[in-house]
Amino acid sequence: MQTTAAQTHSQPAKSSTSAAFRLTERALAQVKEIMHAQGMEGHALTVRVVPSGCSGFGYDLNLSRETRAGDVVWEQEGVKIATDEMSQQYLMGSEVDYVSGLQGAGFKFHNPNAKSSCGCGNSFSA
Repeated sequence: MQTTAAQTHSQPAKSSTSAAFRLTERALAQVKEIMHAQGMEGHALTVRVVPSGCSGFGYDLNLSRETRAGDVVWEQEGVKIATDEMSQQYLMGSEVDYVSGLQGAGFKFHNPNAKSSCGCGNSFSA
């Protein structure tokens, strides 16, 4: 997970009562642990869909001090989460888990909008 200082624009972020996606308990615990370890409590977890990989799209997770103008922002159990409107359409209904196993550890997306994914699981097509 990278950390960035997001740029702000003239339009405010949009608060939302409905989440585009949800984090599992394990994912929430991991995000909180990373925030605490890096002294980033109060930052937002930003999740964006970006061009990537052999299937076309990938996920970009960061901790940001500020959200971007036009971001959709909500909170889940004390964690502020943000995504942009374009990413929201691809993430709607998804669940993000944190898994660890023989091949390593990381955040895993269960995305009902993904029509296919690549063999390594790092990218998807919609």
